[in-house]
Formats: sequence, C-alpha cells, structure tokens
Amino acid sequence: MILTIAIENTIISVGCFQETNLRFVENISTNLARTELEYMMCFQSMFDMHGIESSEIGGTIISSVVPQVTNIVKNAAKRMTEKEVIVIGPGVKTGLNIMTDQPAQLGSDLVANAVSGIRLYAAPMIIINMGTATTLSVMNEKKQYIGGMILPGVQMSAEALATGTAQLPGISLDKPKKVIGANTAECMKSGLIYGMASSVDGCISHIEKELGMAVKTIVATGVYAKHILPYCEKEIQYNEHLLLEGLKYIYGRNKSENFSR
Repeated sequence: MILTIAIENTIISVGCFQETNLRFVENISTNLARTELEYMMCFQSMFDMHGIESSEIGGTIISSVVPQVTNIVKNAAKRMTEKEVIVIGPGVKTGLNIMTDQPAQLGSDLVANAVSGIRLYAAPMIIINMGTATTLSVMNEKKQYIGGMILPGVQMSAEALATGTAQLPGISLDKPKKVIGANTAECMKSGLIYGMASSVDGCISHIEKELGMAVKTIVATGVYAKHILPYCEKEIQYNEHLLLEGLKYIYGRNKSENFSR
C-alpha cells in the first residue's frame, strides 16, 4: 500500500492506495502547532478506522505548500511506517515538462495535479484547483505545463469580507436561495458563489482567447470545487482525488516497489 499526503494551507488530505484501489481518504486541518507525535496519532486513527496496519504501508509520498509543516509530517509518516518518504521537489521524477519562467517555483500540488491530468484527459487542458487559493493550470496540446492563474479562494474571500468590514458577518458556503439576496447573509452567499463561478468562467475564456483555441478538457478539484461548479456555465469535469492520484503515479516513477506492498 502507498500513503499519499497532500499538505495544503487549510487541510491535509491523506489517501491510501492498494494497487489502483483507493482504500480511504481522510482530511485533517493543517495546524502549524501540531507536533510530530500528534500527526502520528492522526495517522494511527485513520489506519484504525479503516482496518489497516502501519506495517502494510510500503511507502509514502508528500506534496506540500506549507514548508513549516512538511518535515513534521514527513517524520511522523516515516516513524509510523518505518519506510522511506518521498517529498516532491528537486530530484523527484514527475514526467511533467514545465515551460514556465521559473519551473522550481511551481507548487508541488500543481505539479501532481498536472501529472494526473495529462495522464487522464485530452490536451490542451485547464486544471482548476479550488482550495485556499483558486488556481488555474494550463497544459498545451503537447501536454506541456505553460503557466496559469492564481486568485483568492472562495473561503478566503468570505473571511476577508467578515474581518475587513465592520458589519458583514461570517457565513457558511451553503447554496444561495437566489441570485438577488434578500438579506445580508444571502447577499454575501450569492456574491461569493456566483462571483467565484463567474470568475472561473471568465478566466477560462481569457485563457482560450490567448491560446487561440478552445481547450479539450477543463477539470476541477479541491475542497471547494463542489460548491462552485454547479454555478459555472463552462463545461467542467470534477475529479475529487486528482491530486492524490498524481502523487501515486509520481511515487511509481520514483520507486521500483509494487504498489501492492
């Protein structure tokens, strides 16, 4: 079995693969104060819930956009499984041809998403990751990563409204009752949900205009994607585990062991 861990600003997604079968996915909050032992306890709880022994894990791979947490989680996984842990970074083979000005600056989560995307879908393509930030990654017809866009995520926008104004409350991202809100909370929900959906649609249109062609695939992932996609007008596929699938594939490129270990 292979343990895949995606450390993002808000949550840490942990997936366990047995060959091509995803045995479980669990999310925990990203907490800079949590210790190595506390992360080990989180992992042990996941294994216990799904009837897995830590000795069954043949290896671990991590992508991280939170450097302060990376080594803590890495050491926790290594102590739990007593197996080598791969962290995506320089020297790790991904198979992705990155054509940006500074390839080393590309986030490891975007790398894993792109690796998964070019294996599963037709290019040219746009991959949208809706997490703390909303990112759009663009692969050309040769499946080369040529760049993208970054904009504030929907939850970040909601928190900015609540903390940056005197009278606007914190709200949940429930489905708005209608486009034209009849009270403050509904106005905020509508603005955030429809605003993000319109931003995504608009960004896609501008990308296609600059490419001079329509992309063949648009796929979205990330914790907030399911809240936004129903309100987008573009045809966007949803792949909840795109990132973890990419991590599993990258692990296979870098290790000769069979995934069934």
